[in-house]
Amino acid sequence: MRPVGMIGKWQDRFAQSQPLALEVGSGKGQFIIGMAQAHPEQNFIALEIQEVAIAYILRKQVELQLPNLQLILGDGAALTDYFAPGEISQLFLNFSDPWPKSRHEKRRLTYRHFLAEDQAILASDGRLQFKTDNQGFFEYSLVSMNNFGMTFDLVALDLHHDARVTDNIETEYEQKFASRGGRIYELVAHFPTKKDTPARA
Repeated sequence: MRPVGMIGKWQDRFAQSQPLALEVGSGKGQFIIGMAQAHPEQNFIALEIQEVAIAYILRKQVELQLPNLQLILGDGAALTDYFAPGEISQLFLNFSDPWPKSRHEKRRLTYRHFLAEDQAILASDGRLQFKTDNQGFFEYSLVSMNNFGMTFDLVALDLHHDARVTDNIETEYEQKFASRGGRIYELVAHFPTKKDTPARA
């Protein structure tokens, strides 16, 4: 689960080569396991820093026999340490720490430094999906992604009541928060293509 020499070689870990999606901060894995079950035509990687959480995902992976799911025990702060340029087709940021204090802006996973990391590993037609229950973090991310030159494919101000979204798979936190009437926000966006002016990090 600690990747060594896997940059650009992740497809070798799967039963077959398929589009590769990554979730940064998978928790106990309800979302990524659900995605792997719902989309056998895709490969998935769960990246999680907590050993207890990644062990839980591993047990479920073995129990459910999911050949299209691999795990990484590691920090999502530097994705280029794990993946080659363009290796990932879809990236999920689900309920990341909002770091609400202004002095912690650079720790937010939608800060421009992290967006540059995301852009580096995503394929030219790759998509970034971001979900949060924190309105301030959502608004910050909307501005940050826009300033980075990203194009929005979906902006949902109330995900669970948005008729455009018919295939939402919930995280553990999302399920509990929404069941109490909480609002979930979602962005789906892509980076400028090579023909566009490159974004500045």
